[in-house]
Amino acid sequence: MAKDKLVAVSEKVGAALGKANKQAHVKAKKVAEASKVAKEELHDIAKQVESLKKQLEKTTKRLKSALS
Repeated sequence: MAKDKLVAVSEKVGAALGKANKQAHVKAKKVAEASKVAKEELHDIAKQVESLKKQLEKTTKRLKSALS
């Protein structure tokens, strides 16, 4: 009788651990996907900043020559 109760409790514990493990895995996957998107967006922003820097350099050069 006690052995049956022990088996039942261990099954419930195992099921709870399995469920928690699955939820953790799903959340980790979502975090990984979000980090990939963030990395791509950061790369795009870096490209835009580089383009703006080049544009500013050209504008500065034109302004200096116009003022000279």
